[in-house]
Amino acid sequence: MESQITIFITLAATSGVLSVFLGLYAFLKRKSVPSASLFVLYNAALAIYIFGYAFELASDTLAEIKRWIVVEYVGMPFSVVLGLLLVMRYTGRTVARKTAAAMFVIPAITLAMVATNDFHHLFYQSIYLRESSPKPLVDIAVGEWYIVHGAYTFGCLLAGFVLLLRRWKQTKKTYRLQLAVLILSQIVPILAAFLYLMGVTPQGMDPVPVVLCLTSAMNIWAIVTSRMLTIVPIAKDSIFESMKEGVIVLDAAGRIVDFNRALGEMLPAFGSRVIGKTLDEAWIGMTGTAFPAVRSLDGAEEELQWTNGGRAATYLVRSSTVTSKRGDSLGTLLMLIDVTEQKRLEDRLRQLAYYDGLTQLLNRTQFLLRGKKMLEEAQSSGSPFSLVLFDIDHFKRINDTYGHETGDRALVFAVSAIRRLLSPDMLFARYGGEEFAICLPRTGIEAAAALADRLRIALSSEPLETQNARVRITASFGVAQIADGADTLESLLRDADAALYESKRNGRNAVSLRAETV
Repeated sequence: MESQITIFITLAATSGVLSVFLGLYAFLKRKSVPSASLFVLYNAALAIYIFGYAFELASDTLAEIKRWIVVEYVGMPFSVVLGLLLVMRYTGRTVARKTAAAMFVIPAITLAMVATNDFHHLFYQSIYLRESSPKPLVDIAVGEWYIVHGAYTFGCLLAGFVLLLRRWKQTKKTYRLQLAVLILSQIVPILAAFLYLMGVTPQGMDPVPVVLCLTSAMNIWAIVTSRMLTIVPIAKDSIFESMKEGVIVLDAAGRIVDFNRALGEMLPAFGSRVIGKTLDEAWIGMTGTAFPAVRSLDGAEEELQWTNGGRAATYLVRSSTVTSKRGDSLGTLLMLIDVTEQKRLEDRLRQLAYYDGLTQLLNRTQFLLRGKKMLEEAQSSGSPFSLVLFDIDHFKRINDTYGHETGDRALVFAVSAIRRLLSPDMLFARYGGEEFAICLPRTGIEAAAALADRLRIALSSEPLETQNARVRITASFGVAQIADGADTLESLLRDADAALYESKRNGRNAVSLRAETV
């Protein structure tokens, strides 16, 4: 019997030394070891528990044994919770500080119960020396809190085991050794504790501190062979679900096999019911149209418009083919990146670059670029092409009399009146100040003059209403046409400008023509 106790003490002391070694290793490698502080605390708690148990076995009196039992419970109940927190950290689960603190409430009560047991006997109803044992060993009669403590301890170990086991299929082979070691570190103490409660251990001694020697040895072996704790795999779900970009996973047949939380927020109609459907089936059900073809091209990108909760959104869809080691296609990842604000900024910059800020018409630069292209198309096809220039009569007087704000309103008012009479193929721009230009493709000078006169009448027939006055707005028009296709936009503009000034000389609010000749 004494030899069995000696073996237990030796193995327990070895377990304690190994726990100290693991704690020191994590402390020294704390900059590169994830959750190093938690691992140090875990091994410190184990070491206290194990050494306390070794000293309990070596004790000669009941009072001594009771003191070392209290020491054991300084470490044991807390080590179980620390181990569960390690498992949760390893599997990517976040635990709030308040929740973590709450997890230590029962261990703290357990320690208090053990330390004060002689006053209430709620942990041990009785604890006494065996009469038949030549070496002092104790037997116990468990109390109410012992059952609570045991259930909580078993629950923590079982929860850690289940969490790790659920990760097995999702863990790469490279990291399965780490996972296997962690699973064994949960299940071995459970089995040992079960054997102890069944009364089948040598001399009825608790084997848990002894078997921790085995789990510590496995941890050391895993650290040496697979750099465990230095390279800890981050759970797939944690990455997948924490991504800000929406992700759709398709199998080789184009069926939807998964999508993350961000995708569900982007496209609320994309619920769990779409799993197993092809992307086109799901998309047609939501929009009535097929999904963009970007999914069929590796590395392709395409923009997707979507309205989410009344908010128009733009997503950049990026496709990536998933292949096996042999290069076979396993499926496709589609990443949806919200570029709504970026697009709005681009649209705003484009608006500033292409359009006049006040009237929202094309600016002079864009008018010249697009007008030249339009003229070239007319020349190559041999179709007529006309240009109309007009400016607001006595615009300076409007500014001086009513103020610049009214002057701006007069420009917007004039543009609105003119735009209603123009067709989409006509190029309308603010040429400068109060001067405007219109390119008229496939239009001869007579038709252009007739249109200009309608514009003049429409503008002058309705005054601009202000708070203090009714401002009558008129404009002078100049019309020019290419004659034989040999001229440029600049020469056409000069001719239209000359016709415009002829209208001004004739009393304004008039239309004058000037045909281009060679």
